[in-house]
Amino acid sequence: MVNDHHTYEKLTAIASEKNVMVNEHLKNHTYTRLGGKADFFVTPETYEQVKEIVRLSIEDDIPFTLLGNGSNLIVKDGGIRGIVLNLKQLTSIKTTGTTIVAQSGARIIDVSREALSKTLTGLEFACGIPGSVGGALFMNAGAYGGEIKDVLESAIVVDWNGDLYTLSADDLDLEYRSSNIPEKGYIVLEATFSMKVGNYEEIKAVMDDLTFKRESKQPLEYPSCGSVFKRPPGYFAGKLIQDSGLQGKEIGGAQVSLKHAGFIVNKNGASAEEYIGLIHFVQDTVKDKFGVNLEREVKIIGED
Repeated sequence: MVNDHHTYEKLTAIASEKNVMVNEHLKNHTYTRLGGKADFFVTPETYEQVKEIVRLSIEDDIPFTLLGNGSNLIVKDGGIRGIVLNLKQLTSIKTTGTTIVAQSGARIIDVSREALSKTLTGLEFACGIPGSVGGALFMNAGAYGGEIKDVLESAIVVDWNGDLYTLSADDLDLEYRSSNIPEKGYIVLEATFSMKVGNYEEIKAVMDDLTFKRESKQPLEYPSCGSVFKRPPGYFAGKLIQDSGLQGKEIGGAQVSLKHAGFIVNKNGASAEEYIGLIHFVQDTVKDKFGVNLEREVKIIGED
């Protein structure tokens, strides 16, 4: 465990005591309500603080993990050693003409609502995506035929050396549910979206329809990581799971949702071990029955 007073003093000198928590339960910061403790949970308020924290982790050889808003993430029961950086305080969203600039800690849902308020079209698909702007770029988030790459113009990032860059959307290699952000070790600080002027009533109608579809079909009444698996070519993950007879299957407090088989919910105080175990069981069963490999969309981090 990295939990010494010397590191605490350095972190608080950068980000102040109110923004540095010791032995923080990560289940308080994930949509699944799973996860052990972080040695240091740090929530910087400025880009400069982010750069300094990254450089501290390098200079003092402290393990470093970036945690978004925890919507597409499972943290294991053993938690995460070293510094866990969370950008939840970087939430500014500003519009100039047809351009929206949003900081990485803002919710992509709120960016889509900002677009609606300014009668800008292009982000309607994001009105039901629970992740942060940074997380949306990280995985090129998408839904209902739209994805981040359709509207992203550029991003400001910090690399693992603590250096800041402005990159074009093309620099990020955005593909289906993926980007080069994890490979390059980028920390997204800000995104610029290029929008088009639309019709307010038409934009609102699309967003209302997508919101209804999400709320009526997804098990929002329980904690979950969202859609667990990527869509396999030629198939639907939820249909394969349902046809495998797995809907309602439980391991401990984790359950394959009765409302949508593509979701696994934390129904009754599940551990991360139980939740991950159910993911593996679903993958093995679908492979045995249909010969299809279900690839995880959700990311798993931390220690057992």
